[in-house]
Amino acid sequence: MKNDLTHDGRAGLPADFPTEAFTDPADAVARLSAIYESNTSFLRDAFARYRRNEAFDRHVRACYPFVRIRTEVNTNVDSRRSYGFVAGPGVFETTVTRPDLFGNYYREQLRLLAKNHHVLIEVGVSDKPIPIHFAFAEGIHLEGDLGRERLTMMRDVFDTPDLAQLDDRIVNGTYEPGSGEPHPLALFTAPRVDFSLHRLKHYTATSPTHFQNYVLYTNYQFYIDEFVKLGRELMSHADDDELRAYRSEYTSFVEPGDVITYNTNLDEQPEEGTGTVPARLPQMPAYHLKRADGSGITMVNIGVGPSNAKTITDHIAVLRPHAWVMLGHCAGLRNTQRLGDYVLAHGYVREDHVLDADLPLWVPIPALAEVQVALERAVAQVTLLEGAELKRVMRTGTVASVDNRNWELRDHREPVQRLSQSRAIALDMESATIAANGFRFRVPYGTLLCVSDKPLHGELKLPGMADQFYRAQVDQHLQIGVKAMELLRMNGLDRLHSRKLRSFAEVAFQ
Repeated sequence: MKNDLTHDGRAGLPADFPTEAFTDPADAVARLSAIYESNTSFLRDAFARYRRNEAFDRHVRACYPFVRIRTEVNTNVDSRRSYGFVAGPGVFETTVTRPDLFGNYYREQLRLLAKNHHVLIEVGVSDKPIPIHFAFAEGIHLEGDLGRERLTMMRDVFDTPDLAQLDDRIVNGTYEPGSGEPHPLALFTAPRVDFSLHRLKHYTATSPTHFQNYVLYTNYQFYIDEFVKLGRELMSHADDDELRAYRSEYTSFVEPGDVITYNTNLDEQPEEGTGTVPARLPQMPAYHLKRADGSGITMVNIGVGPSNAKTITDHIAVLRPHAWVMLGHCAGLRNTQRLGDYVLAHGYVREDHVLDADLPLWVPIPALAEVQVALERAVAQVTLLEGAELKRVMRTGTVASVDNRNWELRDHREPVQRLSQSRAIALDMESATIAANGFRFRVPYGTLLCVSDKPLHGELKLPGMADQFYRAQVDQHLQIGVKAMELLRMNGLDRLHSRKLRSFAEVAFQ
């Protein structure tokens, strides 16, 4: 679609890209990339002139590329798969952003569609404008470059983010196409993806390009300290051949500020590390143990509370990670539990409330066998325990997540009764949120917690009461989380992505 809006004539129109059909997914993605780069470059050039105070008498607009398929009849596909096909005949379409970041992802999703449905892949320019902020991958930092008047005038000249384009109706299963409109091909529209990419940089102080496909969340800095220690250790040279081979699976370790430490075990050494250590840590700092194919491990300190847990998973979900796991502390609710015991969640009591409007409480959040098995195997391999001895240190059961950190201060009879009726064995503030958002976003999820206090039995989380536990268990718990992610990676995506997460009329893109 050619854009008929421009400014005073000197910038002209965005380049004309007529819609074309492709048989090769690689060619289709190359076309998507060409459209995206051309249109965002057009906007960046126009903004450079705006920054120089040039006059604009008309609106400047460039739009996202789209990808579309048309299916005429139902096609027999492998029913064991959880993605890569559409539910039936019709027109399916999505807008696309950042092919530099998502290129491999787009190629794989389109390859499966072409294989399963034998259809052409149409690529063109949509009618969805690219907000000027999103034309800059790392942001344009308007507040430092423009005066108040020019900032106020921006909406008259450029498109800015529109909340109507950023909602999660597709993910939540509430989106209904209008008459003649195509069905969605992906869970997220391009503006929704761009919004989250920019928020990720803000919350974590690392670029979205560093995020890996396996994500660990924690609610304590102790785990981050151990992850940083591990990441730096893996980057250091090893003389032992077996250890060096293992370390060489990872290419670099990235810390907030995009501070990069490269692996000295690799034959080809890049230039010195880049980035700048931030003056203060962000709200939810992220750390990335990277592999060349993106299948490394990212760890995020989400802090305390379900609000943080929802916020960060809302944004990381657009990166389409292969799995995420909560690794943190909890209150043990059973007298037989000891400080330092592990809890493998197989069910959740959702009293966090932050997702009530998006995912009704009557929706069950099932345990995913592939993740459960990986976590249990990881505990066994790291602790060197099995059978009855393994069950002695790890209990499987229901985890309750609440939004009131001081729930103990209420009349304890009522919450204790409900916890007992639910058969809960542990309580925290984040796990149910992360699992529920994994269910909502079709990201395989799991929870492995460590008992740090037993409030129902007089063992409270107070200074000095669990120091010995912290020293002894945190390192082991972190090792278990890393091992579980490596096991999931080795198992392969076909086994990991579950049909349990598909709705009746699921989108094709994973």
